Amino acid sequence: MSVSTQEPIVYSVPDISCDHCVSSITKEVTAVAGVTDVSVDLATKTVAVVGGESGAVVAAIDEAGFDVA
Repeated sequence: MSVSTQEPIVYSVPDISCDHCVSSITKEVTAVAGVTDVSVDLATKTVAVVGGESGAVVAAIDEAGFDVA
């Protein structure tokens, strides 16, 4: 069994303002092929993602209704 040591890529999403935002982004980004972990931080307005292709992750955040800064 291997353990992923891949570091997360952190995206700044300044329009995150509530738990619904967190839920919407988490749902969309989790569906991206290759993504193994998603952490949305409401306080810092960031999304940390492990795995997946960056362009696909940005597109998923956009699909949730938010712009990546």
